[in-house]
Amino acid sequence: MKPKEIPWVEKYRPNYFSEINGQEIAVQKVKQFIENFAFKKGETISVQKLIKSKGKNPKRAILLYGPPGIGKTTLAHVAAKESNSEIFELNASDLRNKNKLKEILKPAMEQKSLSKENKVILIDEVDGISTFDWGGLPELLILAEISTYPIVITANDIWHKQFNQLRNRSELIQLKEIDYRTIKDILINILKKENLFIPHEILTKISIKAKGDLRAAINDLQAASKLKDINDLVLDERNKEIDIFNALRIIFKQKATKETIRIFDNVKMPIDEIILWVEENIPAEYSGIELAKAYEYLSRVDVFKGRIYKQQYWRFLVYENFLLSFGMAAAKKEIKTGFTSYKKPTRILKIWLNNQRTAKKKSIATKYASYVHVGIKRAMNEFPIIKNIIKSNIKIQKELKLSEEEIDYLENGKH
Repeated sequence: MKPKEIPWVEKYRPNYFSEINGQEIAVQKVKQFIENFAFKKGETISVQKLIKSKGKNPKRAILLYGPPGIGKTTLAHVAAKESNSEIFELNASDLRNKNKLKEILKPAMEQKSLSKENKVILIDEVDGISTFDWGGLPELLILAEISTYPIVITANDIWHKQFNQLRNRSELIQLKEIDYRTIKDILINILKKENLFIPHEILTKISIKAKGDLRAAINDLQAASKLKDINDLVLDERNKEIDIFNALRIIFKQKATKETIRIFDNVKMPIDEIILWVEENIPAEYSGIELAKAYEYLSRVDVFKGRIYKQQYWRFLVYENFLLSFGMAAAKKEIKTGFTSYKKPTRILKIWLNNQRTAKKKSIATKYASYVHVGIKRAMNEFPIIKNIIKSNIKIQKELKLSEEEIDYLENGKH
């Protein structure tokens, strides 16, 4: 029987930091994190020691994030090998149950490696957890605080609100999409090792179509190597999701093109929230005439948004999206270089807090309306009076079966 061929993505997976191409900044940050980690070789941790260690390395985990196929998991494995560490790997499915996570992860954090000097804990694809199924995530945060070993977490998109605490307690390291020229060089090296030849124009085509996904490019290369006629190669256009940070980088730094118009189609975020991100970060990139033009386009976006909602003119979504993407990119005089740290909109937090207060107010009014047999609309209109009545009488609070959050809202919330 002919032995099964090893996939090239596994066969040529990097084993050392020096073999990882296109992610130099991320590699350096991971190396520093592993080298500076406070507790080596599984030594016993105490509260006093943990407090003292905070100045040395306040973060107990690193969070590697970026689109698929750019080497996040590979970087974690290489970090373990370079530091002579055993790697203990979990994935999103292991985070669904708090007790299961504690049962699996806690012993792994406490026990020394039998074969290596150290240990690296890898939590892979943490964003694979469903919004309604993340019971182990809070437990992970607790265990990470007292881990005697470095924890490496990978994710494609970590900007969902359920990951707020995870982001705050981890050192964020972004891996970028790999330039097609770097991908092409890697493909050429693989072909040399395989003693194969594929024309350069085909390699360029594979590299560009991969859209920064090295894993996809290597898979396409292996498939192409099996064709009798290389001209039969068909590559599908990859419609990849991108995070809001990469989208902003393209809009604010690159030249406006036809592809720019579709950039926000690949961002998994409501258009209203995207508008807030753009609004918050315009001053970080533009100034002078560029800034004035950008705000002018943003004001037009707001006009179309108002017409869409008030008059139900949904066809205006085309203009709204065009101004927000192509228009915003065209506001600059020239392509911009250098790194810019984009910030999350402060208005999102204010809106969220207001929505939380409104939700509590409505839930209390609904319970009251049902209990006294009046309409919810009337209860909402008379809420200032109702609030004082319920607030002053604990028996009424119990009768209405108010939650602790609702009672806290009555005591401290504003309406």
